Amino acid sequence: MAGNSRDPGRSVTARALSVLTAFDVEHTRLTLTAIARRAAIPLATAHRLVRELEMWGALTRDGDGRYAIGLRLWEIGLLAPVNSSLREVALPFLQDLCASTHDNVHLAVRDELAAVYVEKLSTPRAVPILSRTGGRLPLHATGVGKVLLAHAPASVVHECCERGLARRTPYTITEPGRLNQELHAVRTRGFARANEEMTLGNCSVAVPVLGATGEVIAALGIVAHSVRADVAKLVKPLFPAAEGIRQRLLEHERAGHDAVSR
Repeated sequence: MAGNSRDPGRSVTARALSVLTAFDVEHTRLTLTAIARRAAIPLATAHRLVRELEMWGALTRDGDGRYAIGLRLWEIGLLAPVNSSLREVALPFLQDLCASTHDNVHLAVRDELAAVYVEKLSTPRAVPILSRTGGRLPLHATGVGKVLLAHAPASVVHECCERGLARRTPYTITEPGRLNQELHAVRTRGFARANEEMTLGNCSVAVPVLGATGEVIAALGIVAHSVRADVAKLVKPLFPAAEGIRQRLLEHERAGHDAVSR
């Protein structure tokens, strides 16, 4: 139920957030009753909070009385550094990759135990995939996720294994020992690959994107049909693209420092 509990001691802020998190990709338009149920709050409380959020612009109401996320939240979300710096800098490189490969191209960051897709580009020739911009997928079963997990603190890998490695296909790695071996291989060869581990018929490869101080801040990946996937060919254009993103981020940081020092 959207990750919410029926705790009567929750603060007003927590309850308001539970209203917003009642919405997800499968529930983009909700009635007031559905919001109250999914947020685990009384209907009267939901009515008051929804009205306030609608007045502020966080929610909008359509003609049949259902609610959806409002433009005000979208506007604020665009101010997040992951969009205003990383995504904007990386987008031209993703566009070039998509145009040259005709495959799905991803940029993802890690949020706790999930890979969050900052951007996804595709073409009519590309294989259908589950990911979407703003969506989350498991770290252990995706190319970008493996890159992010391989360069995460050991405590993150441990927690990921402790919570259980969900089997998405018959080829998903679900044994902690095998996963650790795979993550070591990712660090050694410099890229990750996932062959039909998230979706049958799909193969993905990904490389790390480094920040200004050399830390891994994101993963850049391509997803193609496993039948025609040539891993060496797929991964080849990713390295210069990731380096180009790093260089552009460095330029932006230097420009910011120069502006502050004037």
